[in-house]
Amino acid sequence: MASIDELLKLLVEEGGSDLHISAGALPYVRVDGSMIPLSNFKELNGQEVQGLVFEILSERQKKLFIEKWELDLGYQVYGVGRFRCNVFMQKNGLGAVFRTIPETVKSASELHLPSSILDLLNTDKGLILVTGPTGSGKSTTLAALLHEINSKRDCHIITVEDPIEFVHKNLKSLVNQREVGTHTKSFANALKSALREDPDVLLVGELRDLETISLALTAAETGHLVLATLHTNSAAKTVDRIIDVFPDGQQQQIRTMLAESLRGIVAQTLFRRVDARGRVPAFEILKCTRAVANLIREGKTHQIPSSIQTGQVHGMVLFEKSVEELVKKGKISKEDAISFLGKTDEALRAG
Repeated sequence: MASIDELLKLLVEEGGSDLHISAGALPYVRVDGSMIPLSNFKELNGQEVQGLVFEILSERQKKLFIEKWELDLGYQVYGVGRFRCNVFMQKNGLGAVFRTIPETVKSASELHLPSSILDLLNTDKGLILVTGPTGSGKSTTLAALLHEINSKRDCHIITVEDPIEFVHKNLKSLVNQREVGTHTKSFANALKSALREDPDVLLVGELRDLETISLALTAAETGHLVLATLHTNSAAKTVDRIIDVFPDGQQQQIRTMLAESLRGIVAQTLFRRVDARGRVPAFEILKCTRAVANLIREGKTHQIPSSIQTGQVHGMVLFEKSVEELVKKGKISKEDAISFLGKTDEALRAG
């Protein structure tokens, strides 16, 4: 057993989401959003961190890290769990963060996803985006949506991830999972290839650059259902981010493509619960109705929040409404809600 495995086992036993090891510091775990030092351990020096990390790397991974000074990888401890890891350099030496990936995919019902999110899957083609900052639960939501498809449809699902996170078994669908750096050179290469592999559903771990976004839009436009993530904080910002990636001369064409292919955007964030241990998500849900498509096509994305507000009958919801509901139900603190929304206590009560 690798030495890092004991720390990862402790992370899982504590119910934590992340293990942090850095030269010049104690190991830390993140539990329910808070960073907690493991005081039973001593401060790690550079050699110790390098020993912990390099012990689990292949020769190819060591070479990649030495060349680039950053490395993403997946790691599994049998009987404990799977982990997504990022290794990096910092002023005192090496650092690494291990993110817990549950060994079983939680279903949409187990996650209590709103039914309006599942309604987005009632299509055979188009683009569905799950967005939010790092650590907001995007991967968990995306895995639940893919599990929903896998459980109910006879189709071919291809995922392109960096690294592979949740492992999906073949249920009603055939699932092929590909990892960037292990099974393909890049997201763009994998997407080009995927279009010749008879897919019905494509999951793209992250829309990182112009080429990947362009290929995802083309796939959605040509009859495939594409699910992907972006690091954006709201539905309107997601639309802007996609369009702004492209040069000015292409942006009108991209607005038209996005207006025609987008099915919906689920933006989410996690709050610490006050009624129980753990965290609870708040969602902003945009459905691409004809009115929303027209706003995208005409470059009036600043009006999207108003369309969400008036589109409640279609299952749309603003972050503000979702967060206020969590406060009313006693699941999150008023202080956290005010901090996230940037509202005063009086405005929150009035809302």
